[in-house]
Amino acid sequence: MRLNPRTLLRGMPFRARLALAFSALFLLTGAALLTFVVLLARYGTARQVEAIEITRIDAPSGSEFSGEFSSGYAQPTDPQGTLPPPGTTGDGIALVRQIDQTVQAVQDTALRQMLLWSAVGLLVTTLLAGLLGWWLAGRALRPVAAMTETTRRISEHNLHQRLALTGPDDELHRLADTFDTMLDRLEKSFESQRRFVANASHELRTPLAVQRTSLEVGLADPLPDGLAEVREDLLAANREAEQLITALLLLARSDRGLEETETVDLSATARLVAAELAPQAEGGRVDVAVTSDRPLTVLGDPLLLRHLLTNLIRNAIQYNHPGGRVRVRLEGHTLTVTNTGPPVPADRIPDLFEPFRRLTQDRVGTTGHGLGLAIVRSIAEAHGTEATAEPGRPGGLTVTVRFP
Repeated sequence: MRLNPRTLLRGMPFRARLALAFSALFLLTGAALLTFVVLLARYGTARQVEAIEITRIDAPSGSEFSGEFSSGYAQPTDPQGTLPPPGTTGDGIALVRQIDQTVQAVQDTALRQMLLWSAVGLLVTTLLAGLLGWWLAGRALRPVAAMTETTRRISEHNLHQRLALTGPDDELHRLADTFDTMLDRLEKSFESQRRFVANASHELRTPLAVQRTSLEVGLADPLPDGLAEVREDLLAANREAEQLITALLLLARSDRGLEETETVDLSATARLVAAELAPQAEGGRVDVAVTSDRPLTVLGDPLLLRHLLTNLIRNAIQYNHPGGRVRVRLEGHTLTVTNTGPPVPADRIPDLFEPFRRLTQDRVGTTGHGLGLAIVRSIAEAHGTEATAEPGRPGGLTVTVRFP
C-alpha cells in the first residue's frame, strides 16, 4: 500500500508538521547559501587569475637552477622591469619570490571574494527565508484565523453556531472541540433561562387574571364605605403585576432573536404609538411631536419594533416634568427620542439599560418596573443594531437607535 505524502502530512500533529516545515525550510536555505557562495567565489577568483600571464623561460647554463628551469618552470612576465634580465646570476631566486607573491595575492583575493559574496548571499537568503517563513506561518495559522473569525460572529443570539474544525486530532483540533463544548453549555444555559422566564410569565398571567375577575365581580358596586378604595388599590396592583409579566415575556421573546421578518414603516408606527400615548401625555402636560424627513422602512419584527417605540416614547413621557416635551425624529436610518426632565448623570446611563435598575428617586415614578430601556436594547440587538443614550441639556435624555 502506497502512502500519499500529502495525506501523511495532514495526518501528522500540528506541532510535528510545523517543526518539519521549518526544518525543511532551513535545510533548503542553507543549501542555497552554500551553493551561492561557492559559485560566486569561484567566479571571482577566476576573473583575478585571468589577468596573470604565464611565460616559459630558460635558466642560464651552469646555474644551480638550470635543472629546474629546464624542466619547464615558468615565471610571470615583468612589464615594469622589476626582475633581473635572463642570463644573469640570481634569476631563479627572483623568479621564485615573484611566484610566491602571485600565489599569495590570489589567495588574498579569494578570501576577500569569499567574505564579500558570503555576506551578500547571507543577506539575500535571510530575506528569502523571512518571506518563506511569513508565508509558511500564514498557512500554518490559517485554522486559527478561521476560528477567530467564527468566534467573532458568535453571540448570545446565534449560540447554535460551532467552529467544527476538521483535520487531524492535534492541539488546534482539541482547542476547537473544547470551545464547541463550552458553546454547548452556554446555549443550554441561555435556552433554559429563556424558557424559564417565558413559562413563568405565562403561568403567572392566569392567576392574575383570576384575581382581577374576582375583584371586579366579587367587589362590584354598591360597596360598603372604605371598600371601594381598597378595590381600586387591589386592581391597580393587579394591573402592575400583569404589566411586569408582559414586559418579562417580551424581554424573553426579544432575547431569542427574530424568527420571521418583514418590512416595517417606522415613521407610520411612531405616529401611531404617539397617538395611543396621547392621553398619558395630556395627563402629564407633556408635548409629543414626531418628525420624519422621509419614510423609514426597516426589515424586522413588526410587534417588537412597535414595543421598542412604545417603550421609548412612554419612558420619555413618564420621566418628564409638567410642561415638558418629547421629540421623536426619524432621519435617514436613525431613530432619536429626546425628552426634557431631571438631569441624568453620564456615568449612570449604562445602568438604565439593565433590567430592574433605576437611578435616583427623581426618575422613579409611581409606575414602571425598570424594564423599559432593557427591552429597547434587547429588541435593537435582535435587529442587528444597538441603542445608545446621552444626557440632554439642561436635563432629560436622548436615546438613539441606528438601523442598518
